[in-house]
Amino acid sequence: MDELVKRFEAARKAGEHERGNREQLRLLRELAEECPAFTPNLLYLARVQQVIDQPGRNPEEVFSEIQRLLELAILGSNRGAPVILELGNFLDTFQNDPLGAMKLYEEGEQKALAILEDAWFFKLRYWNLERTKESLEKALRLCALVEQVFPEPNTYLEDEIQTTKRLAALEGLLPDPNSSPG
Repeated sequence: MDELVKRFEAARKAGEHERGNREQLRLLRELAEECPAFTPNLLYLARVQQVIDQPGRNPEEVFSEIQRLLELAILGSNRGAPVILELGNFLDTFQNDPLGAMKLYEEGEQKALAILEDAWFFKLRYWNLERTKESLEKALRLCALVEQVFPEPNTYLEDEIQTTKRLAALEGLLPDPNSSPG
């Protein structure tokens, strides 16, 4: 993997002064041929080709290559949100396919929201394990945001929200739900 990253960085550096020059395109294409699952290279090669002129190449040929690269990147990323959105943008901008793009935007959005739910779960768990006044205050603020964004969060996140509220009540940051009113 280190070798792939080094070669990718060398290809990016080859375009430092002139993005998309022949040498850079050659290096990026070679890497794409040798390792079609290396998603960062596929994305970068697709982006470079979207913004440069390629004299002697038919635009349809270039667009076809870009779409193929983005579709390979989707496979290599296990349909990761950023890559899905990249293909959606390409279809919308260059292929005049707004309906196809919208489907990809919606899929990317759902995947991104799932990642956000996971990230917030881990942050809450971290702050709950710290169990200081400051960490629980941060956790409570995040809980309020979670409840706005995700009216029905996944089970793990919901459990962690309940843990936050229970710990905050024990620390006097929230009223104790088990105590009887005055």
